[in-house]
Amino acid sequence: MKNIVIVGAGYAGVLTAKKLAKRLKKQEDVQITVIDKNPFHTMYTELHEVAAHRVDEDSIKISLERVFAGRNVHVVLDTVTSIDFDGKVLEGRVGTYPYDYLILATGSKPTFFGVPGAEEISYTLWSYDDAVVLREHLLHVFRRAARETDPAERRRLLTFYVVGAGFTGVEMAGELAELVPLLCEKFEIDRDEVSMFDVDVLDRTVPILPKKLSDKVERRLTKMGVQVMLGTGVAGIGKDYIELKQGDTVECHQAGTVIWTAGIESSDIVSEAAKALQTARRGRVVTDKYLRAVDHEDVFIAGDNIMYVPEGEENPVPQMVENCEQSADTIAHNLTVQLTGQGELEDYRPKFHGVMVSVGGRYGVAQVGTPNHMICLPSFLAMFTKHFINVVYFVQVLGWNKVISYLKHEFFTIRNCRSFVGGHFSNRTPSFLLVPLRVWLGVCWVFEGVMKVVEGWMQTPQLTGFFSGATGFFNKILSAAGARNVTDMVNAVAGATSGAVDAVATATAEVGEAVASGVAVFSYRLLGFMDVTLVSGTDLAHSTLADYAFKIDIPFINWFVDHVVLASDGMQMFMQITIVVLEILIGLALIGGLFNFPASAASLVLQFMFVTTTGLYLNTFWMIFAAIAVLVGGGRTLGLDYYVMPALKKHWKNVRFVRKWYLYND
Repeated sequence: MKNIVIVGAGYAGVLTAKKLAKRLKKQEDVQITVIDKNPFHTMYTELHEVAAHRVDEDSIKISLERVFAGRNVHVVLDTVTSIDFDGKVLEGRVGTYPYDYLILATGSKPTFFGVPGAEEISYTLWSYDDAVVLREHLLHVFRRAARETDPAERRRLLTFYVVGAGFTGVEMAGELAELVPLLCEKFEIDRDEVSMFDVDVLDRTVPILPKKLSDKVERRLTKMGVQVMLGTGVAGIGKDYIELKQGDTVECHQAGTVIWTAGIESSDIVSEAAKALQTARRGRVVTDKYLRAVDHEDVFIAGDNIMYVPEGEENPVPQMVENCEQSADTIAHNLTVQLTGQGELEDYRPKFHGVMVSVGGRYGVAQVGTPNHMICLPSFLAMFTKHFINVVYFVQVLGWNKVISYLKHEFFTIRNCRSFVGGHFSNRTPSFLLVPLRVWLGVCWVFEGVMKVVEGWMQTPQLTGFFSGATGFFNKILSAAGARNVTDMVNAVAGATSGAVDAVATATAEVGEAVASGVAVFSYRLLGFMDVTLVSGTDLAHSTLADYAFKIDIPFINWFVDHVVLASDGMQMFMQITIVVLEILIGLALIGGLFNFPASAASLVLQFMFVTTTGLYLNTFWMIFAAIAVLVGGGRTLGLDYYVMPALKKHWKNVRFVRKWYLYND
């Protein structure tokens, strides 16, 4: 048995494990083990959202058990304290773990550059626990300040310093600035009493960005009430103060809260391993072009721990998520080659596609593109890109389950409009108000089904007349107007013009009394093959909503109706009975709120079938929009889904293939 041990379940560790499990699924003599101190994978790039109360803490953690369900990956909850590279053994607080191949993907931790008091007193933002602690601290500060009677102490409590103007510092400062007005309103504190600062020794924010984007970030922070202090170092931090250094001048300022985001270095275990591995600046491990530790072909380095300068580049790979993703793929490939002896090792040649920084939930900047051609995006597109990239990542990690969860907490349940689309997609309407609409939609479907039974749909073929009654009406109107198809429709669009009068006269002469006053009022060739037609059964001057019908002609659907559905009486009867049964079942399900989603979806499918085969009169179009309105969650309020769906989901998500492919949502 070959033991592959991955230390760390961050971005690089999780993706490497999943890719290895996929590539080695036929290798029964290989065991993959992931060791981490937490039973969950943390979304480190979203920590600021939890710290500033934008999303719930559960939104940034993903269960490792769920990530690796149905895969040859064993998860161990432990903290590795030392590594014996000669004996190939990991020592943890709980046990020891032998390995044949080791992957170090332990990520980073904050570095404090020897600043007195920084590690002991300031708050950090580099783990799930950090985000939760900071979130509770911010609430506690405002609670205290609301009761504080001493103006000086109150101002100290409400003074916040973020140290660092890189990715994490800017994003935390932006989220804090967005949160402060909300907490001031909640605790009845004057916004002018709150002071926020972002301090960095560098000369501009997020220096990896082009200068014009850095300037945008600084202007946005300033607009949000954050005082950006660049070229300013930190000399020391105390319980109620911070010492700032500009040149040789050191000044002491009162500070209620200091959040340290000024830099990172390799994790403790990598620092410990540095005794046997070749390391560089801030503990990053020097690797060869295959991402193996120098002089150790059985040890691979992933993500933030890599110190490698790709061929043709001047700088080492950056410590960012895209590096974690691409290094995971290279390591999975190269390790598979070493294990199986098949294929060739590949060099690590990452292609980074840009960087993105959000300043609060509503504003962001981004530079994206290919390595040789980057473009800067406006705020809306920058934020859209951020969420899109996150969704792509979640598809890799937890599929449908996490994507739905992410969209829910970022858009559908977001409060205080803290999203780049505001609160427009956030559910605010009480769901019980949809109950009458759902029930009435169900009643209409039952009525439609019962009426078809009364009309003999269960005994004799009716579809020929059913289709010709509506389709024939459309075709007669077209031919009466002298049109070969709807794209050659009469030019009497949306008014009783002379062309329309002529068309009506022609219809009277050629079609007869049944359609004598009918007129086509709108036509359009959509996507080059789909004809969309709106007609009125009466003259335009006297028509009502009930007289207007709408039809979509799709060549394939028309062929299917003519050559399959209407091909024989037996097929007609089968389709008729199916339609009747579906209409009644859909109606009953909607009335009772049982299996609401599939019932509403089936309602939409039936409506699509009708509009593409017979057309729909506009006074029944409301059924389409009603089905859309009650599609998601409509049966959970005063419906049987309130009881049935939780029970079904409990059993469904425990099915092996469902868990493996994440075909469920929580």
